Amino acid sequence: MSTIINDIEIIKTKSSKINAVDFDDLKFGSVFSDHMLVCDYKDGKWHKPKIMPYAPLTLDPSAKIFHYGQSIFEGMKAYKDDADNVWLFRPEDNCKRLNISAKRLAIPELPEAYFMEGLVALLQLDKDWIPTKDGSSLYIRPFMFASGQGFHASPADEYKFIICTAPSGSYFSGEVKVLIEEKYSRSADGGVGFAKAGGNYAGQFYPTQLAKEKGYQQVIWTDDHKHEYIEEAGAMNIFVRIGDTLITGPTSDRILDGITRKSIIQLAESENIPVEVRKLTVSEVVDAAKNGSLKEMFGAGTAAVISPISGFGYKGVDYDLPKLESTYAEYLKKRITDIQTNKAEDPFGWRYKV
Repeated sequence: MSTIINDIEIIKTKSSKINAVDFDDLKFGSVFSDHMLVCDYKDGKWHKPKIMPYAPLTLDPSAKIFHYGQSIFEGMKAYKDDADNVWLFRPEDNCKRLNISAKRLAIPELPEAYFMEGLVALLQLDKDWIPTKDGSSLYIRPFMFASGQGFHASPADEYKFIICTAPSGSYFSGEVKVLIEEKYSRSADGGVGFAKAGGNYAGQFYPTQLAKEKGYQQVIWTDDHKHEYIEEAGAMNIFVRIGDTLITGPTSDRILDGITRKSIIQLAESENIPVEVRKLTVSEVVDAAKNGSLKEMFGAGTAAVISPISGFGYKGVDYDLPKLESTYAEYLKKRITDIQTNKAEDPFGWRYKV
């Protein structure tokens, strides 16, 4: 898994699209950079990755991704500092988690060197696509899927690993109002909730659509047994502040081991903010909202970093969170983004120079 590759084939685009992009008005993940990295698995092994112009893919209608959903992905960001240096945030963790997801979906694990060296080569080539406006970044989407053909319900014999990048502005703007789910589940014990599998997100869309029809922006997912434990917020991990203590659920078969989540826990502990990683019941959150001890709720993930929650609905009742002059969400988000963008010291070794 540690083989070094120094001869990645690079096919440069004949005509860059960069001059047509308004970098002052970037939507999230809708404009794509000039190049992408592609790596194929066939004949029982991963072949060397190559970089080529961003372009549509051609797949056979019987490709197993369309029929059996062998698809996983990661989310990352690249940043550029004032000295024009390019930085990543904990990229080795993304590589490890990609392979954890791959194993669960019976996809061959990718050599770490292919991921890391391929990513670095791609970013060096498309360095000018990294925006510098505050709140912006180059969003990176590594993904892997079954390209092998056949209608037989079994793992494919061929796969593709691709990395695409997209200069992006902020994922969310402002606070969100959420609905605590009482019927639908994001995942179940023994399932694939801990993997970044595409199907996990497809299954979220319908319940989220129902919540939006009721005036909420997102869903708070609860456990699949009795819907009594708080688990995730939309497509993010969730943190709840009761009094001065920050609480988040433990990872499990149902909960993604979020990289931003891990960073928040470690950073908060280093700042002497009380942190508890434990199961958190819906009733505890509702009671805290009623007695005034519920101070904050926020989602945590790569795209948004931290997304504050302004209120939640449960069993037909809405609960508003207090407006605080200073919040853990604001403080922790600034600390993390300052590390990511090389505006502050990195005592944890999270930053990775490209």
